[in-house]
Amino acid sequence: MEKTGAASGASGIGRRRFLGYVLAAPTLATAADLGTASGAAADGIPSGDITDIVDLNDVMTLAARPTANLIKVVVHTDGTVSFALPRAEVGQGITTSTAMLIAEELDVPLDRVRVTLADARPELVFNQLTGASNTTISTFTPVRVAAATARGRLLETAAIELGALVTDLTLKAGVVTDTAGRSIGIGELAGKAASTTPRHVLVELKERDEFTVIGTPRNRIDALAAVTGRKKFAMDLQVPDALPTMVCRPPTLNGRPGPVTNLDQVRAMHGVTDVAVVSTGVAVRARTFGQCIDAVRALRVTWKAGTAEGKSDASVLKELRAAELSLGLPAPAPSVEETFTFHFRSNSALETNCAIADVRPDRAEIWSGLKAPIVARQAIAAKLGLPPGAITVHVTESGGSFGRKLFFDAALEAAEISQRIGKPVKLMWHRADDSRQGRTHPMATSRVRATYLGGSVLSYRQRHTSVATDLSHGLGEIFTALAAKLPVGDIGFSETFFQLSQSMPYDFGLHSRLLAETDKGFNTGSMRGVYSPDVTCARELIVDRLAAKTGKDPLRFRRDALRDERSKAVVDAVAQAGDWGRAMPGGTAQGIAFHSEYHAVSAVLVEIDCRPGTVNRPVRDGVAGPRVTKAVIAVDVGLAVNPRGLEAQMTGCLMDGIAQALTSSLHLRDGHFLEASWDNYFYTRQWNTPPELEIIIMPTTTGEPGGAGELGVSASMAAVACAYGRATGTMPTTFPINHGTLSFTPKPTVPPIPASPTDGLDHVR
Repeated sequence: MEKTGAASGASGIGRRRFLGYVLAAPTLATAADLGTASGAAADGIPSGDITDIVDLNDVMTLAARPTANLIKVVVHTDGTVSFALPRAEVGQGITTSTAMLIAEELDVPLDRVRVTLADARPELVFNQLTGASNTTISTFTPVRVAAATARGRLLETAAIELGALVTDLTLKAGVVTDTAGRSIGIGELAGKAASTTPRHVLVELKERDEFTVIGTPRNRIDALAAVTGRKKFAMDLQVPDALPTMVCRPPTLNGRPGPVTNLDQVRAMHGVTDVAVVSTGVAVRARTFGQCIDAVRALRVTWKAGTAEGKSDASVLKELRAAELSLGLPAPAPSVEETFTFHFRSNSALETNCAIADVRPDRAEIWSGLKAPIVARQAIAAKLGLPPGAITVHVTESGGSFGRKLFFDAALEAAEISQRIGKPVKLMWHRADDSRQGRTHPMATSRVRATYLGGSVLSYRQRHTSVATDLSHGLGEIFTALAAKLPVGDIGFSETFFQLSQSMPYDFGLHSRLLAETDKGFNTGSMRGVYSPDVTCARELIVDRLAAKTGKDPLRFRRDALRDERSKAVVDAVAQAGDWGRAMPGGTAQGIAFHSEYHAVSAVLVEIDCRPGTVNRPVRDGVAGPRVTKAVIAVDVGLAVNPRGLEAQMTGCLMDGIAQALTSSLHLRDGHFLEASWDNYFYTRQWNTPPELEIIIMPTTTGEPGGAGELGVSASMAAVACAYGRATGTMPTTFPINHGTLSFTPKPTVPPIPASPTDGLDHVR
C-alpha cells in the first residue's frame, strides 16, 4: 500500500486514490493533480537530526509537487505511449525505470513506452533538477497517477465503443477486451479518448501485490542502441552548419586571455574557419576536431593570472586548517580524535563537457546534457543579452555526470562562441580541459572527536572544512541559484545543503556536525554524494577505532549502535554473505561500513590485499597499490523499481568508492592540476576491481522508492578505508591513499592540449 502523507495524494483522498487530469489535446493526454504537499514522514528513530524530520530529498520532492500536473503521459494512435521526462538521463537508467512505471499502471508492453528528455521548461520551477538521488522518488507517484488516469479514460472510451460496462473490460498489453472476447487496441481509442477541455477524474493506483512490471529486473530500454552505437549524445547530433569547435585554455585555473600573437596564421591553417578570443580562452572552429586540436596547439597567447595562481596541495591544506571550526573543549571522558584530508578529485565523466549552440541576433538554440536546464537557459539569456523566451534549450542524453552536468559551462561557452563568430558551433572540451579547468570535488578536511565510556559512545562531533562547493545551480531555478551566489548567503545555503544531506545513523549520544568553507578560486561541484563520501569515510574509520577502544568487533559495534532494524538488516546481510571474521593471511583484511541517505540504507563489506607483492606490482605509468579482492553490497531502497538497474548502479558506486579511497585524485601545483587525461587520472582500473562481487537487493520494506543513485559510494569508500587500516595496522588519514605517489610525468600546460598519442599499438597485449 502507498504511504499516507507525502505520497498520499491531494486533500488526503486516500492511500491509493488520487486525482488526475484528462488534458485538452488531439489525442489522449493525462497528468496528475497532487494538490498541496503535506509534510514528509520521518524514517527510523528520532535522534535530534533534522534529517529524521526532513532531508534534502524531501525538500526537492515537496518542491516539485505543485507542478506535477505539468508533466503528462500521451497515448498515440499507433498504440505507443510517450512521456517527456523533466530529468536528465546520464547513464543511471531513469528513462527505463520511468517507462516501467507507465507500463505498470497503463498495462502496456514496456517496449511501447517512449521516454524522452524534456527541453528546459521554466514553468516547472523546482521540477527539472536532476540530483540528490531524487528522480524516482519525486516522479514515482505523479507518473503513475498520470498513467492510471490514461488507463481509466481508455476503458471508459472502450466501453462506449464496444457497448459494454467498464467493469466488464480488461486492459492488458495495450488491448482492451470485453467478456465476449471483443477487443480494441489503445491506439484506436487514443483519439476518441481525447478531451476538448481539461477534466478532473478520480483514479486508483495498483496495489503492490498487483505489480507485474515494477520490482522486476528489466534490461535498459536504451541498451541495444548504446552497445550498437546508435544512441545519440550531443556530439552525435547533426545541426546544420554546426562545425567542430574547441578552446585554447589558460595554463592556470580560470586565467584570462591577453594578446594573441598569431591569430592570422592560425586562421589560415587547413580546415580552420574561425578563431575568436572569448572570455574563457581562444576558440577555434574547423572542419574536424583534429584540425581544431592542431590549431589550439599552434596558438600563442599571453595569459592573465587565474584565481588559483601559485597555489598547491600544501597551501590549500594550510587554508583549510586555518578555517576549521572548533570542536570545543575536550570532555573529561576518554575520547578518540582524528583529522582526515581529502584531496581534489575530478568530476570528469566518460563524455567530456560538450554542447551545440546556434545563436542568431534574435534567438538561440542549445543542445547539451544538462541536469539544471532552467538555470542554464536563464544564464545563457543573460550572457547573450536576449530575453529568456528567445532561448531554447534541448536536454540531450549524457555519457555520465558525477555531478558535472549540474553545471552548464560548455553550453554557456558554446553560446558565447556562436554569438561571437555568428555561426553554429559544436563545442567539445578536450579531456585535458576537463581535468585541468573542469569541475572538481573540493579538497576538504574532516575533524572528528568521539567520547566513550565503557561500551557506550557519549558524544560525537564532526567539523568538515572544504574548499567552497559551488552550488550555484540552486534547486534548479533562478531564485535558489541566485541565493547560492550571494556573498553572504552562499555559506548559509551550503550549510543548509550540508545539514539536510547528512545523517547520524548511530546512537552516539550528543552529536553535532558543522561545515566551514574557504577559498572560492576553484571550479568545484557536487560529485556523487557531495559531502557524504568524505564525511562518512571519516565517521566509519572513527567507528572502527571506537570498536577497538571498547573491545568490540567492528561489525558487532556497528550493529549494537545502529538505530533501526532496516540498518541492522543490511549489515547482517553483508556480514553473512561476506563471511565476516573469517581467517585471512597477514597483509589482507576485511572492512565493513554503513551509510544511510534519503530513506535508503546500505552496507558494504570488502576484502583488501595490501601485501607487498600486490602493492608493488608494475603498472605502466600508474599506481597499482592495494587491491580490493572481494566486495559485498547490501541495499534497502524501500522499493526497487528496477532491481537490475539498481545492481548496475551499486556496481558503479563501488568503483567510485574504490577510486576515492585508493587512487583517484588531482595534484595541484603552481595554480594548475597536473593530470591531463584519464591515462594519468586514476579512476578505478581493471587491476583494482574485485574479482568477487555480490550485490544484495533487500526485500521491499517501505513500499516506496528511496534514494539510490549515489547510495553505495560512501559506504564503499569507507569500507575500503577501514579494510586498509585493519590490513596495515595503521588507520589511513589522507585520501586517496596513493595521492602521495606521482607515477607519471606531467604534460605541459602550454600548449594546453597534449599531442594525440601515436604509440597505441605498442601497448596492446
